[in-house]
Amino acid sequence: MIELTVDNAAEYLRQRGWIGDGPVHIELLGGGVSNAVLRVETADRLFVLKQSRPQLRTRDAWFSDLERVYREQEVMQALAPLLPPLTVPEVLFVDRANYVFVMAHAPREAKVWKQQLLAGEIDLTLGEYAGRILGRIHESTASNPHLIESFADHGVFVQLRVDPFYRRIQERRPEVADAVAPLIERLMTAREALCHGDYSPKNILTHEHGFTLVDYETAHLGDPTMDLGFFLSHLLLKAMKRSFDRERHFELTRRFWQGYTAETTFLPQRELQRRGIEHCGVCLLARIDGTSPVDYLPEENKREAVRILGRELLHERPRLWSEVLEMAEKLGAM
Repeated sequence: MIELTVDNAAEYLRQRGWIGDGPVHIELLGGGVSNAVLRVETADRLFVLKQSRPQLRTRDAWFSDLERVYREQEVMQALAPLLPPLTVPEVLFVDRANYVFVMAHAPREAKVWKQQLLAGEIDLTLGEYAGRILGRIHESTASNPHLIESFADHGVFVQLRVDPFYRRIQERRPEVADAVAPLIERLMTAREALCHGDYSPKNILTHEHGFTLVDYETAHLGDPTMDLGFFLSHLLLKAMKRSFDRERHFELTRRFWQGYTAETTFLPQRELQRRGIEHCGVCLLARIDGTSPVDYLPEENKREAVRILGRELLHERPRLWSEVLEMAEKLGAM
């Protein structure tokens, strides 16, 4: 395997005929922990090159199969026809021998939604649209399972989500271990729809056409309600970070649910909500005490408030999102 960097990527691309001999600018893109991601610009085109890395860049040791890049490429190609234009980047080139694929770049003006949220830029319409897109992913794949039957293997999802999030929390927060166990069992056995596995603001690039969703390597045929808990935990963490502005963040979560429920019928809405809340509890704890904690919540009082909320969601099992927000409101004042 040729390990690609800013220094050698141009020659690699020229050797394969993917770019010509003219000037090329290559830039390392940050934000993730599991891949080398390079932005490549020539005189006439702009695209992104992505290559798997075996060891992830985290505080704790964390490894994953290089072949996860194949899953990502194939999921993108399966989802693209089901979603609005530009939502899924077009796959342009593939080099399986070197665990590489090249995809179209998002519109130049695109911004990372995570950074916008941390800066206090809250767009409720975008929140509802994020719910609609996730709902469409779940609904369209639940009703057309033949499209995703080839994604039944859970190997990478276990390496990148079940082990570092769910099982790590069982180890580090033993008081919730029994509550987490049935969630892991469902993650390993459910075959209901496509679970993206990394649906979060850091992977949503906003622009005037809506947004472009990236990072599909954990996607699989499984329990789609994990996506609900994972995504909503990120919004709640932003609300804890900006506690003075938490009501606007809370409203963003309500609008997300409005968009999601407008698109989904494959399971009863109450069941989707209840199960999503359970996963939210685990994901909140994982982003404080798991393998990959968030980097923007250093205040120990806020971290402890997140722990309390995560434990409450797992022990008290609220069934409605409004109940979750009531709990978060009390803790946000800490």
